[in-house]
Amino acid sequence: MKKSDFTFIEVLIAIILIGLAIVSLVAANSSFTKANGAATDLSTAEFFIEQIRELTAMVGYDDLYSFDGASFSPPINTDREVLNDFAAFSQQITVENVNPANFEQVVADHSSDFVRVTVKLFLSSREISSVSWIRAHH
Repeated sequence: MKKSDFTFIEVLIAIILIGLAIVSLVAANSSFTKANGAATDLSTAEFFIEQIRELTAMVGYDDLYSFDGASFSPPINTDREVLNDFAAFSQQITVENVNPANFEQVVADHSSDFVRVTVKLFLSSREISSVSWIRAHH
């Protein structure tokens, strides 16, 4: 046997190391695919929240109250068109008057010139995003 030949043990260890590398790559690919799917869902949810933000910006201040407690499943866009291709998603809207000195404090309806609009986005009944913003009566 020459000194430059590989022994059976060395070949076996090399095969095991290559196998472990392949298994690691497959596991990483699976994790990347799941993360990409979650990012796509979150991006879609943010788009649907932005649709409600634009819609509520276009209506008069007093008309905001008509959105309180509204739920859209499938979601709607800025033109109030139902987006049937996204039936697994739903939008839930809350409109609350807030204290001008503390936007966290909810006050009685129509008792303040400030409202907080909150939109929650659900995917198959699981909340995946929630955003709030303040709108002032001008």
